[in-house]
Amino acid sequence: MPDLARIVHAHPRLFVLTGAGVSTDSGIPDYRDDAGSWKRKAPVTLQEFMRSAAARRRYWARSMIGWPVIAQARPNAAHRAIVRLEAAGRVHRLVTQNVDGLHQCAGSTDVVELHGSLARVGCVECGAEATRLDVQERLEAANPSYRNLSAATAPDGDADLDQDALDAFEVPACTRCGGLLKPCVVFFGDSVPRARVDATMRALEEADAMLVVGSSLMTYSGYRFCEHAHRLGKPIAAINLGRTRADALLSVKVERSCAAVLAGLVDSLDMAGSVVEAV
Repeated sequence: MPDLARIVHAHPRLFVLTGAGVSTDSGIPDYRDDAGSWKRKAPVTLQEFMRSAAARRRYWARSMIGWPVIAQARPNAAHRAIVRLEAAGRVHRLVTQNVDGLHQCAGSTDVVELHGSLARVGCVECGAEATRLDVQERLEAANPSYRNLSAATAPDGDADLDQDALDAFEVPACTRCGGLLKPCVVFFGDSVPRARVDATMRALEEADAMLVVGSSLMTYSGYRFCEHAHRLGKPIAAINLGRTRADALLSVKVERSCAAVLAGLVDSLDMAGSVVEAV
């Protein structure tokens, strides 16, 4: 922890990248174990979702059950600590791989949602958008027999329902054109929009150092920023339980709860940027 505090003190313009581990204390499970391996079946890919009606039934049925966990989650001490770092002028850019919106709920106002947001749903044909809450109401109205089911939930709002039980599930269509609805998130097998990546890279180039919070960085969408920071000679610190893909690139790594470490980190920094006794 003292090494982490020294890096943050010495590099006040932080590029902060967060992952699923920042939201676990809000009751949202993460994807991977301490070794970086999947804890559950990988999410549906974009290719599966687009080509298969069965895959879409699976996604929306499981999402109908899992969405309330995301919708009812509230920010935890990690989100609030990042808001305090922002208020102190120490965060140049906050980038999240999460789609849960909890950074904004905590008070962060300029968040790059690398993978989009579960709160919005779009039509892939006409581009019309709806709120996820509106779609949830339509899902529940069309599928009342599924309302009382429960299952373990993932960070993307997916839930572990048996595929064999989903044949009768009705998937809503776009109310404007009858087209296919898709959540406004980057699915596995898809790419983060180029303009979003380029703008985020520019923000990293302007920053003094990179701080990774709660991400194993196993997907390239996040790991690419560590590669770039390393090429630029910027220090990279990480708070994460278990292995990350960027372990060899890190200047400092703290393997403890994100909420506990960030709260302690902020408490160890006064708002003028001086380090008091490290915890």
